[in-house]
Amino acid sequence: MKRESLSGLLLIACAVLAMTISNSPFGPVYEHWLQSPLPAGTHMSLLHWINDAVMALFFFVVGAEVKREFLYGELKSPSAAMLPMAAALGGMLVPAAIYGLCNAGQPTAGGWGIPMATDIAFSLGVLSLAAPKAPRSLVVFLTALAIVDDLGGIVVIAVFYAGALNLPALAGGLVVWLLMLAACRKNWQSAWLYAVGGVLIWLAFFYGGIHPTMAGVLTGFAMPAIPGKDGRPGLLLRAEHALTPVSAFVIMPVFALANAGIRLDLSGLANLVSAPGLGILGGLVLGKPIGIGLAVWLLTALKGASLPAGLTMKHFWAVGLLAGIGFTMSLFIAGLAFSGNPVLMTAKTAIIAASLTAAILGGFIVNRISQ
Repeated sequence: MKRESLSGLLLIACAVLAMTISNSPFGPVYEHWLQSPLPAGTHMSLLHWINDAVMALFFFVVGAEVKREFLYGELKSPSAAMLPMAAALGGMLVPAAIYGLCNAGQPTAGGWGIPMATDIAFSLGVLSLAAPKAPRSLVVFLTALAIVDDLGGIVVIAVFYAGALNLPALAGGLVVWLLMLAACRKNWQSAWLYAVGGVLIWLAFFYGGIHPTMAGVLTGFAMPAIPGKDGRPGLLLRAEHALTPVSAFVIMPVFALANAGIRLDLSGLANLVSAPGLGILGGLVLGKPIGIGLAVWLLTALKGASLPAGLTMKHFWAVGLLAGIGFTMSLFIAGLAFSGNPVLMTAKTAIIAASLTAAILGGFIVNRISQ
């Protein structure tokens, strides 16, 4: 909780810094620096390396967290997992539907995945700041919901935001992953084996048409979680423990610095009332709390699950607002949906505006009901 909260605060600071630089005389230098090919003469810019390669480590941590939660954490028990899973599903479907209604028949309809995301670090950071006395069960619920949400985002990216597929390359990546799964079943604990396998899958996806960061997720899923013969914790847990601080305090802030730089002018703000702007704003600020609240209410009304001790429906409507802080994953999906499209800047502006609105409203309401 403390780590995610500090990471969320650092994310906010980096987003503010990126916007400050973008709107200063150094803005053109900042943009040129991000778009410069690395190494010189190649087609991969610094921004591409950050979003396609560095973020693979972020997605590895996400994959490891998802696997650990289902094996040992809050999602291990079907009864305990039912509520956050249903809430996450509602919190993805309703925002996507709102965006779809706002953009029906428009060229921007493909951005429906943008408002589905929840930024776990940002959300927990706001929760810890605004409501330090919030019930622990509410923190656990938000964490579990965000992890399931991340899993849903992974599926959406892999299935709906893939490019033209190169089947031989993807088949090679699949073979490597199956070999890694076989090594996991034998409880082979060599970090080098899985690191090399992850790089090979990254290359296969890079040339195969699926976003290469998904290689990080598959690598996380393939690593052994049970202890090795030497008695140490499983490689999955050790790798997650080592890389989570790197992801939280290096990778995500760097991603924010590279992707949150938007120019704040009247034309950009006016675009918020466009179809994609309204779809993102409505999806994150309204769709998230409505989808999460309705899913929890329906599940408890149908006796499919019961509310955790000390929590009422007010807590879930409020935490649904905090889940509307999309930020990192929303910016990532926007980059896939509108790559090279001027609409991308409108999407980024809407994501940041919606995330700030959800943070302020959600933090205020959670604080009031937690006193």
